[in-house]
Amino acid sequence: MTDQPSPATDGQSRPTALPINILAQYLKDLSFENPRAPQSLMQGQPVPEISVIVDVQTAAQTEAVFEVTLNLRVEAKAEADIVFLVEVSYAALLALPGLPLEHRRPVLLIEGPRLLFPFVRAIIADATRNGGFPPLLLNPIDFAELYRRRTDDTAGTA
Repeated sequence: MTDQPSPATDGQSRPTALPINILAQYLKDLSFENPRAPQSLMQGQPVPEISVIVDVQTAAQTEAVFEVTLNLRVEAKAEADIVFLVEVSYAALLALPGLPLEHRRPVLLIEGPRLLFPFVRAIIADATRNGGFPPLLLNPIDFAELYRRRTDDTAGTA
């Protein structure tokens, strides 16, 4: 336990907002495959098993502007057959004015995809619904945990 007053009660400290400005956000790529249609849409089909692969990429555009791309691959399989496959790449240009260099990577790989995820989730729900299936509503993703794993994996191989 600490003796420091919380920002909400000390009357002077306020939580500091991260210096992130979203300059643009956009769909880079969208693919929906329904290889077994129309059979996959008929009554009595087995409930498919869903797997989700998440990848986050960043690229510097200028010294303070970065592109963050959230890539999701969602595959639904029944037995060995693919029922549907959705691949989405959704990106944003983020300006990080005044953010110290040592804080950029975690902000880009945690906060960037956290801001993009609701849009990707809606795109996937719409794509699956438009493909004839119930809308697939993905559960929230813990990008901080993914970042920790990525950092641990990198540290273990260095």
